[in-house]
Amino acid sequence: MQQIAKEIRKLTVECIASLGQGHIGGSLSIVDVLTVLYFKQMNVDVNNPKMEGRDRLVVSKGHAGPAVYATLCRKGYISHDELLTLNKFGTNLPSHCDMNKTPGVDMTTGSLGQGISCAVGMALASKMSNDNATIYCIIGDGESQEGQIWEASMYASQKKLNNFILFLDNNGMQIDNYTDQINSLINPAKKWESFGFYAQTINGNDISEIDEAIDNAKKQKDKPSIIVLNTVKGKGVSFIEKLGVANHSTTISKEQLEEALEELK
Repeated sequence: MQQIAKEIRKLTVECIASLGQGHIGGSLSIVDVLTVLYFKQMNVDVNNPKMEGRDRLVVSKGHAGPAVYATLCRKGYISHDELLTLNKFGTNLPSHCDMNKTPGVDMTTGSLGQGISCAVGMALASKMSNDNATIYCIIGDGESQEGQIWEASMYASQKKLNNFILFLDNNGMQIDNYTDQINSLINPAKKWESFGFYAQTINGNDISEIDEAIDNAKKQKDKPSIIVLNTVKGKGVSFIEKLGVANHSTTISKEQLEEALEELK
């Protein structure tokens, strides 16, 4: 899966470069978890995106749409040509994920904090219908400053939604500064444990650790899970990583695209 993740990073950079700018830092930080989900853990069907009983993923940090689209392209949901239409007139790939436009996207997101509530609702519905689906949700560390994150987490625990697995993209940055300078989470695993979650903290850019953590989460009988992904914002492209907070959304020139693709060979 390492090679697949590298290919998805290439596609992510290409996608953003086709527009000229975009949310590249937080897109690249979640490529590894997307790779494990779509190419190992999730029960989905490219030929039937609306398959009943499928596993679902809600990317609550919807500005990471380019990474989602790159993953869907590598999986076969959309073509490479379509991938390069990001946020252009008439596209099916808006800057933030839209379930009504893009096959394989299970929830429209972008207004931070709301995706987790949708995912918890899906997990509850899955329990009620006994379809054995696992519902996954990815939130950002800056996003966790939204009160709705904690309301949904309380509810997931109260309903014992062991089919709900939450990922925190803990890359340490948000749009305007480092998260520690805005409103620090301070040991997020302990926080979610106090809410009744089974919590794990791992290297969120390590394929094998992600895969093992998901397996552990699936063994839980009566509680939801959170996997804290300690990630690098802009992971895989050195000049993006070095931008720090400025890589939240930035321009990508033709020359920078070539540099990134060379590094990702």
